[in-house]
Amino acid sequence: MKIDNISENIDEIGDNHVSSSAKNPLRKDAFEKTDEEKIALIQQDVQNILTTLGLDLEDDSLKGTPLRVAKMFVNESFAGLHPKRKPKASVFQNNYKYGEMLVEKNITVYSTCEHHLLPIVGRAHVAYISNGTVVGLSKMNRIVDYYAKRPQVQERLTMQIVAELQNALGTEDVACVIDAKHLCVNSRGIRDIESSTVTSEFGGKFKDKSIKREFLDYINMDTEF
Repeated sequence: MKIDNISENIDEIGDNHVSSSAKNPLRKDAFEKTDEEKIALIQQDVQNILTTLGLDLEDDSLKGTPLRVAKMFVNESFAGLHPKRKPKASVFQNNYKYGEMLVEKNITVYSTCEHHLLPIVGRAHVAYISNGTVVGLSKMNRIVDYYAKRPQVQERLTMQIVAELQNALGTEDVACVIDAKHLCVNSRGIRDIESSTVTSEFGGKFKDKSIKREFLDYINMDTEF
């Protein structure tokens, strides 16, 4: 009965996409192994999974899958776990005295749900109001991508993006809205292919209703070229 209760609790947390931590839960020894060592271990684990499922790994189409998946996990999908890959958010003096909000919208988000290891795909909209410094536009995209490349929950991802930019810019006046589809909802469980999840984090001046409204109006503008 005790084991059944534990299993039910695990399923409930996963199906409801509940996070237990505002930070990604990493062990203290998370970075003791090299990327090459991790790839070798994951390759063997993926091979065991596929073999257990009854697949023939001698088939030409499948024989390279364990290595491909291992490389993808370490070098791509979960590359944002390692602090050495954190983008340097270079900031510059706001010499031209631009005092309105700057919005970078429709930033592509590719992440992975930490409950079922299925994709999260969507768009992030990020804004800040300069208090004397500005950040390169591409760095905003890179910050989103860095924190997205982890096993994630969307609420945490939204908060991490805002916190990183607040730290880089030295201001609380940062906001982020993410609208994304979770394939763990769309392709399994309830299998609702139409729904998406919207999360937001508003800091500093963006908590003011008029500033928040201005930001939301900007991200709803049609952009065509």
